[in-house]
Amino acid sequence: MAAVIGIVGLVGARARPADIPRPVATLGIVPSGAAVAAPSPSAGQPAALPVALTIPAIDVSTKLIKLGMTAQGTLQVPTSTSVAGWYTGSPRPGNVGSSVIAGHIDSYLGPGVFFRLRLLRPGDLVYVREATGRLAVFRVNSVHMYPKNHFPTAAVYGPSPDAELRLITCGGVFDHATGSYLSNVVAYTTEIS
Repeated sequence: MAAVIGIVGLVGARARPADIPRPVATLGIVPSGAAVAAPSPSAGQPAALPVALTIPAIDVSTKLIKLGMTAQGTLQVPTSTSVAGWYTGSPRPGNVGSSVIAGHIDSYLGPGVFFRLRLLRPGDLVYVREATGRLAVFRVNSVHMYPKNHFPTAAVYGPSPDAELRLITCGGVFDHATGSYLSNVVAYTTEIS
């Protein structure tokens, strides 16, 4: 994939406060349903289409839309700041490989779906609801911020031996001249059984 795939842009964004306290999950949004067992590399059944994402630690509950590539060869971003999107060029969450879900940090209207993504900590859980109603459950391993001009495309989008999920948004300093953030935040997660 082209090196530019790692850039998630944000049109009409606004700067955010530098220090936002880690929120306490207040929505009670832990989903219910049968969890999907973590697959082995020889697992025969692929995961169903992802339709919703829940991250209780940062109060995220959103439907998932499908994202592709732009004509410029970059990752398409959701047209709304209130929903996240699954990149269809990546494995489905729950299948072996690096699945990618992207969302906006904010806009001139206020916080976006991934406004608090940088506040995730190792051990936090991420739930992806499949079209069949089953859940794929992931545990956060780490969260990193990268300058967009040094985005680790291979590490984010490259192959992995396990079912992994990458959550991506913008972050860091907002550049008013370009109307976008200078960095990306990536949360790395691995499916648990």
